[in-house]
Amino acid sequence: MFSSKRGSVDDWPAHAHRRPDLGPIVRDLFGILIGGAITAAGLDLFLIPAKIAAGGVSGLATVIHYVVGGSVGTIMLLFNIPLFLAGMRYLGAHFGVKTLWGAVTLSVLVDVFAPYMSPLTHDPLLASIYGGAVTGIGMGLTFRFGGTTGGTDIGAALLRHFTPLTVGQGLMVLDGAVILLAGLTFGPELALYALLTVFISARTIDLVQEGPGYAKCAYIISNDPERISTRILQEMERGVTALRGVGKYTGTPREVLMVIVSRSEITKLKEVVQQVDPKAFVVISDAREVLGEGFDERFRTSGPS
Repeated sequence: MFSSKRGSVDDWPAHAHRRPDLGPIVRDLFGILIGGAITAAGLDLFLIPAKIAAGGVSGLATVIHYVVGGSVGTIMLLFNIPLFLAGMRYLGAHFGVKTLWGAVTLSVLVDVFAPYMSPLTHDPLLASIYGGAVTGIGMGLTFRFGGTTGGTDIGAALLRHFTPLTVGQGLMVLDGAVILLAGLTFGPELALYALLTVFISARTIDLVQEGPGYAKCAYIISNDPERISTRILQEMERGVTALRGVGKYTGTPREVLMVIVSRSEITKLKEVVQQVDPKAFVVISDAREVLGEGFDERFRTSGPS
């Protein structure tokens, strides 16, 4: 006999009934929107009124705005849309919704905010410093949520596709060309202020993406690694990883201890090593971002239930 129970809906896997989780996508798009709003505010409050064209499509749009006319946001949009389409054609579909959303959002908000935002300073030095900081915060948020502001990011990727240049070199070429054009248009002094803005903005973007709490990574080479690791584990309650190494001069196998500590713990770590082995070789460097127990646990999950 044939079974009367034929693959009914009740027999389907539970995940077949689930709708796609749009929460993370909405969160990212909202984060990119906030980042674009902050960047637009930095442009309208500081950089555009001071004629500081700090690279990128916004810088090029600023130059065109003062030379030919037209709103900065509209000019940005006129450059960003063909760049996006060229990226889709030659580089693939990974230039997706977030890139388009970030570029359009910034371009539109620059024009939306402009009538309501008066420049906060007429000093070009203050404008370059605060403009770089505010736009850096905005772009850092945009990048943190997986978006970009389009513009020279896409242009640099296209240059990499058609030339031997890397993306980083492409960005330097394009942003340098914009700043050079600004120097020829507005004078060399404002070009120097634009370079200052680029530096401050880049540092601020790093700060937003990585956070201010830089940890320290220490590599310790000692004749007594066991005692040092034991004291670090017991007194500092920090994990220690033993790496296998070989001294190339003597050919002697050695353990290399690696430990991550906060900045406030670095003095204690050096004291522990000095007390156990005054001849130990210690290398300490910045760990720009540390994820895991005892540090940043944003990405830690509870595991399967």
